[in-house]
Amino acid sequence: MSTERHVALVDDLRRLMRTRLLDPLEILLGEADTGDTTAVLEAALRIQCEAWAARLLDGTDAAARATAARLVSALYPGDDAFDPPREWWSTPLGRAVAARAGHPTAESVSYATAGAMLGITRQGVADLLTRGKLDRHPDGGVSAASVSARLSRPGTRPTGSTR
Repeated sequence: MSTERHVALVDDLRRLMRTRLLDPLEILLGEADTGDTTAVLEAALRIQCEAWAARLLDGTDAAARATAARLVSALYPGDDAFDPPREWWSTPLGRAVAARAGHPTAESVSYATAGAMLGITRQGVADLLTRGKLDRHPDGGVSAASVSARLSRPGTRPTGSTR
């Protein structure tokens, strides 16, 4: 595990937990004395973020997929399938989910989404498809599993560019 990637993922998870869970809880509880409650929750989440990051980056495939599914469903609830903006894939959580779980709700993704997941351009995705490094999905687009498989290869990480 790269310490740099782990630290970035933990920081991203902590930020998300604060903005998506703790801040709304403080708002909902309003005038109630939430200081002790949120301090306890924040301490518990700090520890849990470390564990989630370790599972996502270095856990078994099954543990990483389960952790990704739990985090995505808790942090991004909704009635529709999870379809994050392209920029999300360049976040530490987005990169970890892409590499370990692929797209959580899609079997095929557009060239633009595949590029965002890989950190390359749509043209780069087209080139990888032509060279047989990614698979076309029978229903169109790119197989999300082939994007995840490419990211899971040793030494392969998204570049961060989503042009």
